[in-house]
Amino acid sequence: MPPLSRRTALRLTAGMALGAALPLAGCGRDNDAAAASAAKKSAEKIDASPATGTVNLWAAQGDADVLGTVVKPFKAANPDLVVKTTLIPNAEYYTKLQAAIAAGKGPDVAQFFPESQAQFLDSSTLLPVPDGLVDPDSFFKSLWAAGVVDDVAYTVPWYAYTYALVYRSDLARKAGVEAPTAWADMEPFLKALQGAGAARGLGADIGWDIFNGQDVAMYAWQAGGSLVGDDGKWNLNTPQMVDALQYNAAFFTAGTADTAGPTFLDAQPYFVSGKTASMITGPWVIGQLDTAAKKTGWTASHVATAPLPAGASSSVSFSAGGTWGVLAGSGNTDSAWKLVRYLAEPSTQVAQYKAYSSLPAVISAWDDPAIKGRPLLDAFFTQLKNTRAFPQVSTWQQVATRLGKEMEAVAKGKESAAKAAANIQAYAESVGTGTK
Repeated sequence: MPPLSRRTALRLTAGMALGAALPLAGCGRDNDAAAASAAKKSAEKIDASPATGTVNLWAAQGDADVLGTVVKPFKAANPDLVVKTTLIPNAEYYTKLQAAIAAGKGPDVAQFFPESQAQFLDSSTLLPVPDGLVDPDSFFKSLWAAGVVDDVAYTVPWYAYTYALVYRSDLARKAGVEAPTAWADMEPFLKALQGAGAARGLGADIGWDIFNGQDVAMYAWQAGGSLVGDDGKWNLNTPQMVDALQYNAAFFTAGTADTAGPTFLDAQPYFVSGKTASMITGPWVIGQLDTAAKKTGWTASHVATAPLPAGASSSVSFSAGGTWGVLAGSGNTDSAWKLVRYLAEPSTQVAQYKAYSSLPAVISAWDDPAIKGRPLLDAFFTQLKNTRAFPQVSTWQQVATRLGKEMEAVAKGKESAAKAAANIQAYAESVGTGTK
């Protein structure tokens, strides 16, 4: 799996997304049904003829670092095509992309992040995905939905991730317990792991940031809540949000997690040493644990994964990852879409996995032996089929960060969950949704 810096890159992505929270200059989201219908009808058909000319592609450093290797077969099959790839540091990516688009100098193809791409989903910024280019049903549902506005799709999923429960299977065996399936089972499970030798049952980082806010959002969904109502307005001061904040705080008040840490850089060493015995985290962690343990094979004999425990409503998690879109100002849309189509093929996404461990967004690619043969990924596959996309509003990143701040206050006993939910709602209303 990717090196430890991957989570760092994700944090930087979140930071730069905050800087890009305002709509693109001259580009407001078009909510008019007639305009959306016209945009959908204007999507061109893409045939099977060779791609030609030059395609400029921009992507954030990280998963895209291996694109040169992954697209070699496509370039060999399309000898008259030149693909110029520009990789930009995560912290600068959206800012530079936004500036280039506003100046009319954007690339043909650009990478986006489904959890923070809302401000780009507009027909004046991105071209609608041509009918028949890909099969929408071939992707995890929420990843495809993250790029659809008013029944028009603007992005095509590339790689996927979500959160699941990663825990010390050796300690669970010693304690005679199985992975929890409901919120009510979580505390007994964590205390059993502590009884088997762990200092803390759960390693939870509450040094507030956008990722902690995403955790709260996930718990609110599990409790049956929604973040944005049917009227398009923020819906955060709810009993379900209070339940989410209290559920998270209970880890700390019960002593199964520690407000002092681990910080995210300490998560793997704490887990390996037994200072903590579980994490609610992404799939990249799996490949880091042998390194942290300094022993090949440690993970296979000490670690298990499971889908998240269910709240009053469900065990839903969130979907995230990478997507591709073709800019409205592209000068070579035909070849650009052919490249995007190639990147969405199951075999290409398997190649991406082998090169960088980016988990496929195409469901059928998970049947490849390279992935299916890794049982610790099974829980993430199961969880990806039970995910939601974050709200398609440009201010979501700001609101998620405030969620994280309030979550920390409740966990430290400085604020009640009810007060935190009211604060979150007031803040969200102050920044709005960034839509017309």
